[in-house]
Amino acid sequence: MSSLVIVESPAKAKTISKFLGKGFTVKSSFGHVRDLPKSKMGIDIKNNFEPQYIVSRDKSKTVKELKTIAAKSKEILFATDEDREGEAISWHLANILNVDPETAKRITFHEITKDAIEKAMKNPRPLDLKLVDAQQARRVLDRLVGYELSPFLWRKVAKGLSAGRVQSVAVRLVVEKEREIQNFKSEEYWSVEGIFSSTGNKDDSFPAKLNAIKEKKLEKFDLKNKEQVDKIIADLKNASYKIEKIESKKTSKIPPPPFTTSTLQQEANNRLGFSAKQTMMLAQHLYEGVELGSEGSVALITYMRTDSVNLSEKFLGDARETITKNFGGKYSIESPRFYKNKSKGAQEAHEAIRPTEAWRAPESVESFLDKNHFKLYDLIWRRAVSTQMAAAELNAATIDIAGSGDYGFHATGQTIVFDGFLKLFPEKMKENALPAVKENEAIECSSLNPEQHFTEPPARYSDATLVKSLEEYGIGRPSTYAPTIATIEDRNYVERDEKKRLKPTDVAFLVNDLLVEHFPRVVDYQFTADMEENLDAVAEGKKKWQPVIADFYFPFKENLEKKDKELNKKDITEEKTDEVCEKCGSPMIIKMGRYGKFLACSGYPECKNIKSLPGADRDKNGQADSEQVKAMQEKYAGEICEKCGSPMGVKVGRFGPFLGCTGYPKCKNIKNIEIKLNLKCPKCEKGEIVQKRSKRGKMFYACNQYPNCDFALWDKPTGEKCQKCGSLLVFGSKGANKCSNKECKQE
Repeated sequence: MSSLVIVESPAKAKTISKFLGKGFTVKSSFGHVRDLPKSKMGIDIKNNFEPQYIVSRDKSKTVKELKTIAAKSKEILFATDEDREGEAISWHLANILNVDPETAKRITFHEITKDAIEKAMKNPRPLDLKLVDAQQARRVLDRLVGYELSPFLWRKVAKGLSAGRVQSVAVRLVVEKEREIQNFKSEEYWSVEGIFSSTGNKDDSFPAKLNAIKEKKLEKFDLKNKEQVDKIIADLKNASYKIEKIESKKTSKIPPPPFTTSTLQQEANNRLGFSAKQTMMLAQHLYEGVELGSEGSVALITYMRTDSVNLSEKFLGDARETITKNFGGKYSIESPRFYKNKSKGAQEAHEAIRPTEAWRAPESVESFLDKNHFKLYDLIWRRAVSTQMAAAELNAATIDIAGSGDYGFHATGQTIVFDGFLKLFPEKMKENALPAVKENEAIECSSLNPEQHFTEPPARYSDATLVKSLEEYGIGRPSTYAPTIATIEDRNYVERDEKKRLKPTDVAFLVNDLLVEHFPRVVDYQFTADMEENLDAVAEGKKKWQPVIADFYFPFKENLEKKDKELNKKDITEEKTDEVCEKCGSPMIIKMGRYGKFLACSGYPECKNIKSLPGADRDKNGQADSEQVKAMQEKYAGEICEKCGSPMGVKVGRFGPFLGCTGYPKCKNIKNIEIKLNLKCPKCEKGEIVQKRSKRGKMFYACNQYPNCDFALWDKPTGEKCQKCGSLLVFGSKGANKCSNKECKQE
């Protein structure tokens, strides 16, 4: 008889099988096998919130197979992931297979390597019911909020909406950021830069900023207008300049800590443009194992859901050997470098995300990985190995310049004395050397360049900045960041703008304002963070989970019943307009649907006339503004429906403007509208670049001569060309533009 080892995924099963060999059967449960039913609440509130779990229909075949194999096995080992979710999956499996949690054999490991698996097999433990309780508490709490509050939104706003304990707080963050942007007032300010050089040596010029007038340091907004700047330029027309002060000091820069779930998601978003969801999907694959030719399935990284920055002793030693071998002894450090966990709930026994083997450099596996898996592995490997490299040594220099008329200029520069860990990050090794000059030396100013600036509104949340905010507020845990962002996007509370940042929809504003006013505890940042700490206390055995749920639920339920009676849907979702229904003459009103605002006849149900709201911003890239719709209405004024002969009208749907027959609902004919960017196709030079949408709803930009020309881009073109290669520039992340030619890499 063999032993049965159960894991969550087939890829993980394949990798583990390689280390266990004969005598073991490794099977996958394909995630959770039991859960709360979808068709009803599934929680017995009167019986101390007892959850009523069921085996879902799609898992019945898996459960049957596991039961059959378990009955023939001499022992069962539960090898699911080492977090609360993994513990709960093992607990559910134990219940299904009639294994006592107290005598169950649970094995855990942070990495899927031979040493880690062998060590885990020698040290099985019982199921940790405290971790199970913490996961159950989260599941029950989220079910109570979702299944009680979502129907309330259906009744008071629109069908199909959802609310959640963490997702609604994330929506609040996005909405409040958008209101900051809307309320922002730009402020003008100026700066003056001079180009200086030693007398007679114009080849060695350097820039310096005007930073003082009459020994008073200039603040950002001191130069408010062109008149002030013109006076300064006039004063300095025949000025003489000299070096007043030179300072130089050596500084050292240590590498950043290894990745946690949060910092990996942030860095992958900032540097690679990956969403939080995409990052975690790729990391899961690297953790569970990828095929490396003759080596078979190999796990490349350790477990990717963690808030710890600790590294194992073995990795610290291996990293030092790898650094010494590849870069030389001066790049390694005598004793390991340790980092302090910043996260309040970080578990010291856990590890950061790192490569399973320090010696496995990214280039050695590049041929086996697709480009995205390689990029993420490369990011993780460099970050982890660099933590054990010598600090970079820098020389920071400043030059203060005095100009006649009591004007002072300031120049800064930096050179790298020793690159240290920056050896692994060549893109960060930018130097700005200042020329060799002496104090009191007379210098020349070849030009004075005034520049006008305007303060910019705060940027919308990207995946990276939203994850950072959620972590700073203590909202959610490593396993929840990516699903939370994916949920609010899937449920139409946020859209992606052309820079892939998160923009709230009309529905998000309305639902958020409703929850903030009438359910403040549900969307309160501190309350949500405190609840996370309560769940941590359950995991540590310091609290029982049922009282935690009861303290929240009963006041919440009482308030919900009260608001259900008090609030009227029309007061929340309807606005009066001056427009009159062309079908019956009744006033038209603005109503709110699941996908945003629209015009509807107030004579409903007798008159069911509805219209798209002119100027409604429905398009995910903000294309359907009022001016655009107006122009389209004029352009397509004479368009006739080829099916029934009625006029076609411009409508704005969830995915932007389109032509729809005015004979609707008798005739349901619709046609796409070609949105041109006034940009000639660079490939065929005949067609124009137009905005299109893929079958999955994703925006892209392509030549309108398709299929004769197949030119297409996922990112929106700016209208400008790359100075380096001549390809079109496109909007990139963090507000920067980039070249559409992947081989160019110009920004």
